[in-house]
Amino acid sequence: MEVKHQQVDVQDQTQLHITGMTCATCAFRIEKGLKKMPGVVDANVNFALERASVVYDPSRVDSVALELKVESLGYGLIRKPIANAETESEPVNPRQHEIRKQRIRTAAAAVLSFPLLWAMVSHFSFTSFIWLPELFMNQWFQLALAAPVQFVIGAPFYMGAYKSLRNGSANMDVLVSLGTSAAFFYSLYESIRTLGMSGHMHSPQLYYETSSVLITLILLGKLFEALAKGKSSEAIKTLMGLGAKMATVIRGELEYPIRIEEVVTGDIIVVKPGEKIPVDGVVIEGRSSVDESMLTGESMPVQKRSGSELFGATINRNGIMKMRATKVGADTALAQIIRVVEEAQGFKAPIQRVADRISGIFVPIVIGIALATFAIWLFIDGTAHFANALEKAIAVLVIACPCALGLATPTSIMAGSGRAAELGILFKGGEHLEATHRVDTVLLDKTGTITNGKPELTDVVPDEYHAEQELLRWVGAAERSSEHPLAEALVLGIRGMGIELPAAERFEAIPGYGIRASVEGHELLIGTRRLMKQHEIAAEHAYELMSRLESQGKTAMLIAVDGRYAGIIAVADTLKSTSKAAVSRLQDMGIDVVMITGDNATTASAVAAAAGIERVLAEVLPEGKASEVKRLQDAGRKVAMVGDGINDAPALALADIGMAIGTGTDVAMETADVTLMRGDLNSIPDAIRMSRKTMANIKQNLFWALAYNVIGIPIAAFGFLAPWLAGAAMALSSVSVVLNALRLQRIRL
Repeated sequence: MEVKHQQVDVQDQTQLHITGMTCATCAFRIEKGLKKMPGVVDANVNFALERASVVYDPSRVDSVALELKVESLGYGLIRKPIANAETESEPVNPRQHEIRKQRIRTAAAAVLSFPLLWAMVSHFSFTSFIWLPELFMNQWFQLALAAPVQFVIGAPFYMGAYKSLRNGSANMDVLVSLGTSAAFFYSLYESIRTLGMSGHMHSPQLYYETSSVLITLILLGKLFEALAKGKSSEAIKTLMGLGAKMATVIRGELEYPIRIEEVVTGDIIVVKPGEKIPVDGVVIEGRSSVDESMLTGESMPVQKRSGSELFGATINRNGIMKMRATKVGADTALAQIIRVVEEAQGFKAPIQRVADRISGIFVPIVIGIALATFAIWLFIDGTAHFANALEKAIAVLVIACPCALGLATPTSIMAGSGRAAELGILFKGGEHLEATHRVDTVLLDKTGTITNGKPELTDVVPDEYHAEQELLRWVGAAERSSEHPLAEALVLGIRGMGIELPAAERFEAIPGYGIRASVEGHELLIGTRRLMKQHEIAAEHAYELMSRLESQGKTAMLIAVDGRYAGIIAVADTLKSTSKAAVSRLQDMGIDVVMITGDNATTASAVAAAAGIERVLAEVLPEGKASEVKRLQDAGRKVAMVGDGINDAPALALADIGMAIGTGTDVAMETADVTLMRGDLNSIPDAIRMSRKTMANIKQNLFWALAYNVIGIPIAAFGFLAPWLAGAAMALSSVSVVLNALRLQRIRL
């Protein structure tokens, strides 16, 4: 049987933080270049995250060669970890540094361009009342202002265009450089041509303001875009901020406060009330309650005692504990969550490939349209109107920037997967975030998924000769010596009622039947019908009640005291409190819900009925679950399998979407496409709704990005759009796409 999670025999993965990308064409070109390298299995370049995720064969290529390839294509690299599970400062600094530089460049361009803009605005008939200093109309003064903007502040556009053309492609920098250079050099030509001339009739036609204002507006748009993109990755920063910064470690007989990065596996750590658990570990001394809501979403604190597992970034509410560190740094549950979110944001959804293909041919087509626009207007108006034809061609070049198209998908994936992570839903990749919205059938494992996964005491029915408290006291004492899971459930349930348990004088386990014990001088038998028959206990009158309890999915046990029937006690793996509501939500969304389990049909049917599930597949072995998934897929269904990520691994791997219920265990994250950190089944409809909303958002972005160009290019070509207005519209289109994607971060499910 072929499953969808396949890997090459030997592979490694690295992430490169790339600088200098200006549009989707850059990302497409880098990705194409990396994929051509021998030994590269796959490469994804995310323009919004400015990151490349590369899977490669380390025996044929190494990370240094990958970096050199990116640099040979004309782009820079920040050689630091993109995200460090131990600190939150490193991933932020490069972006913040770039934003500071962008602010300075934009401010300088704005100051130099303001007099040029003032001069331009005062030329309109409806603004003729605005006072204009005579100096602002001087061509050499305008040249002095425009030249630094064009060649110093705008130098990165020229460098980007040169690198792009050198590698046989064209990107946004080419469009900007062509448009602004045409305006600047035509103005310079006019200024030089009129040297020595005098009189109004020889007043030059200058477009210095066009080039300067265009560059300023593009820089301003890029600044807004960078700020907005920073907000779309807030989820990762928030997750990183959850971790503790310090830990109190016992070395010898003394306690030392050390940085979290210095903690090593095996360290003994003291955790005081109100402190965050610094790393993953096990309690070795003390008792307390721990708030694990950041990990599981459950608001109720979890009681911890010796042997209990602890997770980093959860909060110790009361009591002092000593713990032994078992996982530190990148191995902790929190670090795994961060890694999954980053990978989801870094890998592309299939819908992104549409935008990539368009971006790859977009710029050459736009240049062709601009040249055609120039030629047609020159033919219509004649050479005397060269400047007019040039202005319209510049407008076409500027308005057609493919930035919005490149940002449409990755920003939505970043915002959607980030918001999902905040809700405890971890998508392993953008392709899974996209595919989840197509699910029309959900297969639910029973134990630990629909139910709590632990049996609990549910019923006690004593006969008329025994008091309930007395019978429970004897049963608890007898079962305390048993290692069977049902015995543990009975003891916990009885103790939970505040009943003190005496010691059993004698205990014997009878495999397949039950137990026999002596408690306070009384002989007890607890177990099956066969056990009662074997010891000639008259319990036939209780069989009907026992069958009724079993039909409800409970495990019932008969009790005999001193050779006489004394009552029935039952345990059951109870339904999670939210399971029925979650199933109802899925059904209201038009999704078929099927329960699949290895349990017997009677128990399975009872649990399914309680959860509101009509279709049940019972007594199915783990390998049989995968076969059921395949059968549904062959019938044309898009199947999501929901299980614990261990016993259900074959079905999770084969399903269109595998969802693991758990708290971020290694197995669950490795096997499933989606990890539901909360045990609440409501995470399933939440995940599907998040996918649907993210896909709707992506389609909105792609539609408006394409519509913007389809509408804007003809308007510019027909002469209804001044170049500076085209620049403003281009900047606004990119910002609007990012802002639309950021709406996903405010979704409440």
